Amino acid sequence: MATVISQQSAENLVVTAEQFVIQGNVKSVATFGSGNINDTFLVTLDATTAQHFVLQRINTQVFRQPQLIMRNMRILSDHVYQRLQNTPLNRRWELPRVLSTKDAQDYCIDANGSFWRAISFIPDSQSFDTMPNIGYATEIGYALGMFHNLISDLSPEKFADTLAGFHITPLYLHDYQEVLANTTPQSSPEVNYCLQFVSDRTTSAHILENAKAQGQLPLRLMHGDPKINNVLFDTATQKAVSVIDLDTVKPGLVHYDIGDCLRSGCNPAGEETEQWDSVYFDTDLCQGILQGYLTVAKAFLTENDYAYMYDGIRLIAFELGLRFFTDYLAGNVYFKVKYPEHNLARAIVQFKLTESIEAQASQIRKIIQDMQ
Repeated sequence: MATVISQQSAENLVVTAEQFVIQGNVKSVATFGSGNINDTFLVTLDATTAQHFVLQRINTQVFRQPQLIMRNMRILSDHVYQRLQNTPLNRRWELPRVLSTKDAQDYCIDANGSFWRAISFIPDSQSFDTMPNIGYATEIGYALGMFHNLISDLSPEKFADTLAGFHITPLYLHDYQEVLANTTPQSSPEVNYCLQFVSDRTTSAHILENAKAQGQLPLRLMHGDPKINNVLFDTATQKAVSVIDLDTVKPGLVHYDIGDCLRSGCNPAGEETEQWDSVYFDTDLCQGILQGYLTVAKAFLTENDYAYMYDGIRLIAFELGLRFFTDYLAGNVYFKVKYPEHNLARAIVQFKLTESIEAQASQIRKIIQDMQ
């Protein structure tokens, strides 16, 4: 639903947009997309070359160091652009680029102290919240694989960690144990199921971090949030053309990305279902996504990367369930909820998904092994 922009706001938006215009003039500024963190607008120009770009006001409550996010994004988008210039692909592929202001800055701050940035618009593209059909699975995998491949030669040391602790399962487990020590959960079959579920998996939460500490898995750059709705598809060919939402890119393990992509892509019941018995991990979708991923990721993956791939898939569903359950116990302070037990219900979905992954462990491991 489009937000109505007041006359004053519209004029201010045009003034802000003009900071980023090198050629042409601003024709209009309209609200764009459905993101719930940053305020996003589509700017239309009367220029002959680029006719649109995306203008965003960054939510500095969530991203406390927006300058570091912009520095990360500039390094990333310039690197990928350069690689694609040097070795063009035989298909359409692009990443959003950071656009500079007239005085060559990556952002501008308006009279109210708001932090603004501009990024290139990717035309003739669309995203999906759930997979339209199995044919899209390989393209989603390809998109993540291409993203990882294009940044595999970028040193993680160049990047600021803008979200410390993000996707480090033992830290979420520690938070959970602290919350549990200070609350007395209301006993119910659902709560007891979750308490038992976490208790049974306490030791396995450390598997990826231990492998990293022992030098078995290298620190690389990860996207941080590769849900399927962050993949853009060409509206004509229905082929993946981009991975967006690059604010969470940070040093980490690619296994968390692979696991997150599969967690969101292989659960046909969706994350918000209340039919818990209908939640399952679809191994056909898993095979499709991994097939697409590995066609491009084989170039940089090691023997150990494959060895820990199943653990990444299982762990990330467990991690998200753990975060939902912790938030429920803490009184719903992090995730937005529609009713008091919402986070409890979400946790159960992720735990049921984890159970389904564990029940099919040998099949998932075989899918990975057969693709090596």
